[in-house]
Parts: sequence; C-alpha cells; structure tokens
Amino acid sequence: MPRDLPRSVYPEIAFGGFSRVDGTVQFYARIQALLPESGVVLDVGCGRGRASEDPCEYRRRLCDLRAPGRRVIGIDVDSRGVENPLVDDFRKIDDVDHWPVADASVDVAVANSVVEHVARPKQFFAEAWRVLKPGGLLCFRTYNKWGYVGVCARLTPNRYHSKVTSFAQTDREEHDVFPTVYRCNTPRAVRRALVAQGFESCVYTLEAEPSYLSFSSVLYRLGSRLHRMIPPGLRWTILAFARKPAAAQSAQRASSAAG
Repeated sequence: MPRDLPRSVYPEIAFGGFSRVDGTVQFYARIQALLPESGVVLDVGCGRGRASEDPCEYRRRLCDLRAPGRRVIGIDVDSRGVENPLVDDFRKIDDVDHWPVADASVDVAVANSVVEHVARPKQFFAEAWRVLKPGGLLCFRTYNKWGYVGVCARLTPNRYHSKVTSFAQTDREEHDVFPTVYRCNTPRAVRRALVAQGFESCVYTLEAEPSYLSFSSVLYRLGSRLHRMIPPGLRWTILAFARKPAAAQSAQRASSAAG
C-alpha cells in the first residue's frame, strides 16, 4: 500500500501516526487504562511480537504491556513466540484446552486476533476464567463473521488465506496469517459465551480503516466512506472487556473446602 494513501483519506495520521478510527489504538488504549501498576499480564496467542515492528511509535508503546513490577507472560501454539520481544516469559501451548499457566495467577489476560482461530470457544473462556484471579480482566479483539471481510474470509478456503491476506494487506507476511474457524464471532455470540462462563462484560463493535482494501486506492477510498454507514451488528471488529467477579474467590474457596 502506498504510504500516502491512508494519510490522504485520514489526514490526522500526519499528527501522531494513527487515524481517528484506528482499531489497535482503541483496543490497547483501553487495556493500558486497565493495567495494574504491578502484577501479571497474560498475552494469549502472543505470536512473534509483530507489534514491535509497527512504524507508529505511539502504537508500539501502547502494545507494550511491560512495566517495572509488571510481568508479561506470552503463550502460543507457535514456537516462534520465543522471539517475541514484548514478553518476559514465553510458554508454548501443547494442549489448547489447557494453558501452561497456574490457576488464579493472572491479573489481566489479553487476546488480540485470537478468538477467530479457536475451535472450542467454551474451553477457551473456561481457561481464561481458570487462570484469572478473582477481579481479573479478560480483554480481547476478534472479528465479526458477518462483517464484509469475515464473509469473504469464510468463502475463501483456509489454504489460500495467507496468500489472499498478504495480497490485500501488503504489510502482512504469509507466516503471520493463520487458519480461521469463526466459532464465536458475532457480538451476540461473544456476549453469550462470556455470560455463560460467569464474566461481567462489555462488548461492542467498530469499523476501522479499510486495510483489506489497500491493494486498490479506489476501493480504499470507497471503503472509508462506506464504513461510516455500516450498522453495529455488521461492523468488522469486535472488542470485548470482561471481569471475573471478585465473588468468585469465595466460591473457589468453598469448592476447595468441599473437595
């Protein structure tokens, strides 16, 4: 994508390096507001740390969850997570239904662009619940299967996803694209899954820049206009912020005592 294309559509990029509808900024700015001064942060599906290569310094700083007194653990099924410079400790996931993290040991769990790859969402949210401390937070960004990008993705066989995505988004490399299943990928499905697990939550949608149309300046400009008219239920990006109730502590103690 030509560097000046986004700036010509979103001129505010010239002042800070990000647009008014930047999904990464909106997601990580809220996470930063929720992070404790000290504690443990779990980066679920941490990957190789692609965010550390972001040309926008502000976004790079937002995506870096480390701080003095705060420890970031990264987990992923991909062993390349060991290369991630934004985590203090990497642990490979050998069993997707059981994360290599102790019970009630995490203050904030973050999953960016992960849920769309999860084949068994019920187990995913159960694991998040297990590892979070009472009062702990789960923050994740995923994608709506009814958004136009989601519909196109589901119509494209997974074996072609990496090639199609790297063509549509020229800043994405093929090895950074993984198969999608979209098992819990509507705002309603996310809300229901979180409630079923016991979380208190807030789920909403947004439509960021039309980055998947960046291969065409005409489509990119058209997409930026159409995005403003997309109704909430069809917006591409789903943001979810959930809390494990503090009351879960007494329930866990009662369960342990009964056992």
